[in-house]
Amino acid sequence: MNNNHSITPVEIWGGIECTYNRVGNDYFDQLQYAGHYDRESDLEQIAALGITKMRYPVLWEKHQPNEQTAVDWQPTASKLNQMKQQGIEPIAGLVHHGSGPAYINMASEDFAEGLGRYAALVAQQFPWINYYTPVNEPLTTARFCGLYGIWHPHLKDSYHFAKILLNECKGTVLAMQAIRKVNPDAKLVQTDDLGKTHSTPLLQYQAEFENHRRWLTFDLLCAKVEPDHPMWQYLTWIGITEQELQFFLDNPCPPDVIGINHYLTSERYLDEKIENYPPHTYGHNGQHHYADVEAVRVAHVYPAGPYELLKETCERYPGIPVAVTEVHLHCTREEQMRWLHEVWTAANRLQTEGYPVIAITAWAILGSHGWNKLLTQPNGTYEPGIFDVRTGQLRSTALGHMLQAYSEKQHFEHPVLKNNGWWKRVDRIIYRPEDHTSSADIIAHNSRPILILGKTTTLSKAYARVLSERGIIYEQLGRQELDITNLIAIEKTIIDKNPWAVINTTDFSKIDAAEGDRRNCFLVNTYGAQNLALLCKRYGVKLLTFSTDLVFNGSKNQPYTESDKQAPLNTYGESKTMAEKGILKSNSDALIIRTGAFFGPWDEQNFIQLTLRSLQRGQQFVTVSDVSISPTYLPDMIHVSLDLMLDDEKGIWHLTNRGEVTWANLAYAVAEHEGYSTGLIIPKSINHMGLKAKRPTYSALQSEKGIVMPMLHDAINRYFYERAC
Repeated sequence: MNNNHSITPVEIWGGIECTYNRVGNDYFDQLQYAGHYDRESDLEQIAALGITKMRYPVLWEKHQPNEQTAVDWQPTASKLNQMKQQGIEPIAGLVHHGSGPAYINMASEDFAEGLGRYAALVAQQFPWINYYTPVNEPLTTARFCGLYGIWHPHLKDSYHFAKILLNECKGTVLAMQAIRKVNPDAKLVQTDDLGKTHSTPLLQYQAEFENHRRWLTFDLLCAKVEPDHPMWQYLTWIGITEQELQFFLDNPCPPDVIGINHYLTSERYLDEKIENYPPHTYGHNGQHHYADVEAVRVAHVYPAGPYELLKETCERYPGIPVAVTEVHLHCTREEQMRWLHEVWTAANRLQTEGYPVIAITAWAILGSHGWNKLLTQPNGTYEPGIFDVRTGQLRSTALGHMLQAYSEKQHFEHPVLKNNGWWKRVDRIIYRPEDHTSSADIIAHNSRPILILGKTTTLSKAYARVLSERGIIYEQLGRQELDITNLIAIEKTIIDKNPWAVINTTDFSKIDAAEGDRRNCFLVNTYGAQNLALLCKRYGVKLLTFSTDLVFNGSKNQPYTESDKQAPLNTYGESKTMAEKGILKSNSDALIIRTGAFFGPWDEQNFIQLTLRSLQRGQQFVTVSDVSISPTYLPDMIHVSLDLMLDDEKGIWHLTNRGEVTWANLAYAVAEHEGYSTGLIIPKSINHMGLKAKRPTYSALQSEKGIVMPMLHDAINRYFYERAC
């Protein structure tokens, strides 16, 4: 939803999550997980976003894993040349959360010297590159490698933290010196995560120490760490020599652009009352024990946020341009949109106030893998970014639409942006150590709602629950408030309620009863849905509605995809088949979700709960043994469908958990999971169940389009866990 009102824009840069870190003897390559090396179309699609510069890896560990081996530049050269042809200026990253190749010791001088030699090779190979980030986030990497022991070389003391940080910064100086011998105009874009520490009065001394420490990357490069600097005495006390610090005074290398990477968890809160917090948050400094938690999660703490932190940076380093070099949030789509919007707004506000904030960077354009495990194990949870790559191709999310508007100097609007992100709602609060009951930053905004039709359905109630959790305004309407078979009533409701989207959960769902009541089945499932499609199209309202696996006849015997031909066996399936065709004929922008039988933690009538209830009573449970399906965990389907709707996807999508199972085997799995005898499960052929409507014996679904739902066994485990909570 874009308007053409011109705004004062900062530049839009881009970046792909390209961490190449080492744990033990294993290296973890984000771009390999993302499939970037094997796709030729990535950069063309990224260029279409309108970005002007892009943080792109030319990584030391990747290109020179063995010191004596000749570097094969061809794959990277091809990508960089493609970027140049697309009009994107690269910001070359040489080390990204890495510890250097295996022959380098990060905690010794050979890291800095080796990086300088490698940078010279890069500059000679690509003399036209003008922007460099030799080491991404030196302070953050030093903490992970030298203070916490999470990444190689797995050291855990203050001296090695400082030693690694100084080696990274010295390597940056030597790299830029080598690069500028080839290209005197080369510019340093130095990044780091700029957090901030808050605390109780008792721990103010520790917070002040950490708030001085957070600037060290930039202060070292800007030759600010002199004997009167707050960190000089500390660094020399833990074993860093004055000669090591003097190097930076003799070789100033101030950034041409200071790059601030800021995340919602970057601001911390320290509290000595550890009994108010879980044990995994505990730490100590030799003087006090305390909990170290995300500031945003504490009721009475008010994080500074991007505007204040960027302003603080500009005022500390006057005259140096500042860019936000990573904007990313692992959350639901509307929260990602809200975070991008907040950072964009803060950057533009500062620019209009005269501060040299020049750009924001859409980070993790291809998403990221495994940050939930801090990149210590293979794969891990995938976080979509500007694109979702889970199908092997790039599928643009709503963030892509935002970036295109921003890069074209247009204002971007969407109803979900009218509401605060979770970090400004009551949702943010986990800890109330001082028994605070309210927070001044919890503000409600009015926005156009989503209308959920079918007020009493299980699906409607589940959507209402999830929309509330996600901070999206909605209103539920039942049949008494709106009869979807009445065109005039639908039109009046759309005009009166002014929704931006309609979720249609109304359904004549009694499959066997439909055989004797075709009229009402088609009236609700087909003609009512078509009415909604027609009027949503007329008024520019997004429509999300539902179909079924019963549009297929089961003859395929392998999972059905969206493009397979419908051939229903019963009246219910016929009504949904006709609905699909009629909806898309009158409204090609509608989103139709085909799914299987769903189960959720909030209802008592799903198959798993019925099975469990019989087992708990010691009663036999009769179920079908020769029908294969794709059961769907309701929370997964709802979250993914909402993301698709926000991404403005359209057409038919299959959303089921990955994996197929017979009804009987699903019942066996329930019994085994809960420790009941499988002997109580009585399997029968569908032909002996006395069902009036014919069913396909195979109706498993999978998507050929993009979203990959979690595995079925994982969904079942979460079902039982969430019911127990």
